[in-house]
Amino acid sequence: MSIKENYEKAKKDYEKWGVDVEAALEKLKQVPISIHCWQGDDVSGFETNQQELSGGIDVTGNYPGKATTPEELRSDLEKALSLIPGKHRVNLHAIYGETHGEVVERDELEPKHFENWVAWAKENQLGLDFNPTLFSHPKADDGLTLAHPDKEVRDFWIRHCIASRKIAAYFGKELGTPALTNIWIPDGYKDIPSDRLTPRKRLKDSLDEIFKEDIDEKYNVDAVESKLFGIGSEAYVVGSHEFYMGYAWKNNKLCLLDTGHYHPTEVVSNKISAMLLYSDKLALHVSRPVRWDSDHVVILDDELREIGLEIVRNDALDRVMIGLDFFDASINRVAAWTIGTRNMIKSLLYALLTPNEHLKQLQEDGNFTDRLALMEEFKTYPFGAIWDYYCDQMGVPVKEAWLDEVKSYEEAVLSKRQTKKEA
Repeated sequence: MSIKENYEKAKKDYEKWGVDVEAALEKLKQVPISIHCWQGDDVSGFETNQQELSGGIDVTGNYPGKATTPEELRSDLEKALSLIPGKHRVNLHAIYGETHGEVVERDELEPKHFENWVAWAKENQLGLDFNPTLFSHPKADDGLTLAHPDKEVRDFWIRHCIASRKIAAYFGKELGTPALTNIWIPDGYKDIPSDRLTPRKRLKDSLDEIFKEDIDEKYNVDAVESKLFGIGSEAYVVGSHEFYMGYAWKNNKLCLLDTGHYHPTEVVSNKISAMLLYSDKLALHVSRPVRWDSDHVVILDDELREIGLEIVRNDALDRVMIGLDFFDASINRVAAWTIGTRNMIKSLLYALLTPNEHLKQLQEDGNFTDRLALMEEFKTYPFGAIWDYYCDQMGVPVKEAWLDEVKSYEEAVLSKRQTKKEA
């Protein structure tokens, strides 16, 4: 049978349960995923005085073809985007500015250093998001930045975050869609601290200074991101979930939940409904932790499906800002973006094709037998036929056909970079 015939047959199965498949696909088209640029170059960035990766972050593998220039990175992103259905966003870190050989300290970054990114985003009809980079820098070598006891160091990072908000506002004005500016810091201690409160007071004061200037949310939306632990901050992280949740709610900022930043048995899907009760919006960085915050490429596992369900069943597609955050240098980087982003979109489609209202009513009625039975049966409904049709309608490869395009791109483009490097 053809893709259309398979779709029509599958559509009837879903319609028996009151699922409007065409409406589901229309909704899906409207959901942008913020795709992180740093998968393409292993979080290296393009600073003239480039530093070794630090801040509890590690990228393993040496697969050939890593992007080494802004042009190469944008080319790779374009290739990945051509294989992913929908219109999306790109998420930048401050280290991806273009200073054309000039050493520009991070607290001196300006919108002009990102003009090429904005021109490219306009050309490709993309929104841009932003992150100040508070790692891989001499002033972060001891694992402390905004919570540092040295005021001079703190002030440097405060200035950097202020500059980053202005850059993000520039994105929002130029592109007509607000940029999400997310602050994550590595601050913490390797061993048990003798004082947990004082660093948190300093962090609070630093954030207050950063957010002192109001920026119109038409252009920039602020978020803060917590973490449980990191390499070098195993015993204590200053910006814990409780710290940032309290700060965000008190100061009208978004709380950003990274799926790798919690206890191994703790899941972000279980937090979404609770957070949405008290916040108009919520931000996500979807990653895949394997035993720890290892940032593996996102797969369509139980937790990703549950995240999609929690967003959709709570009518929150316009309230949850979905971004990705993974990096794997052991596989083709364009393929990593494609796999992870397509899976995030699949999880939303899976949720949109679920008879959520019927399942909610079963729970309200105490009919837990039918609830469990149907939730399990829908796991093997012909979801794949609807996904194939959606990809076909959106003009991107169906099933694994995208992999052939990545292989061709690797042969024609990525492999040449390796040859150049060796030469």
